[in-house]
Amino acid sequence: MRIRTILFIVTLLLSVGRLSAQTDTTNVQSDTTKVQNDLLSSIMTPQQEHVQLLPNKYPFTQKLLWGHKGLMRNFNAFKLSPEERDKELKIRRTMLKMHQVLGFVSLAGMAAQGVVGYKLYNGDYSIKGLHEGLAAGVDIAYFSTAALALFAPPKMLDERKGYSSIKVHKILAIIHLTSMIATNVLATQLESHPNLKPYHRAAALTAFGSLAAAMIVIKF
Repeated sequence: MRIRTILFIVTLLLSVGRLSAQTDTTNVQSDTTKVQNDLLSSIMTPQQEHVQLLPNKYPFTQKLLWGHKGLMRNFNAFKLSPEERDKELKIRRTMLKMHQVLGFVSLAGMAAQGVVGYKLYNGDYSIKGLHEGLAAGVDIAYFSTAALALFAPPKMLDERKGYSSIKVHKILAIIHLTSMIATNVLATQLESHPNLKPYHRAAALTAFGSLAAAMIVIKF
């Protein structure tokens, strides 16, 4: 009887010891996991806080809509956050694709307008209406093309330093935009000042040439 009692007590003590050991092990594992999670959080949080969502330099037309305090930030769908910036970049890609398509349309329209304009300069005034219609169509296509680029959401990162086809494209864009405005202004003065025809033609050719070069640079 005593032997059974002793065996029972020994067995009970061993069971308690095992349970205590398991509890200690579980607590150690739990504490270790907590420390790892805290360490991971301390590492990840600063990185997330310093994510740059907008480039340092981008056109003021884009800042007007998409800057930190841009007009589009007043809408919940365009709050400045990583998720919304991802959506904005998709919008940007769509707008720039349309920009390219309309650029080719503008270029084709300019070529047609140039042919008609040459005949008009040589005294064939029967096609004056056609020339004016082409001019209106080219203006709509061209300035829509420009607007798509100027008001698209900004890219994520700043441009790299040095030469790039994008920089050349932008320089050519300034040239053909200026030439296009000059062409339209001079066109309104031709009837009263025929002596401006050479300047009007030069501006139109400059606009066409620089636009063609800009399309080639960005495409190839």
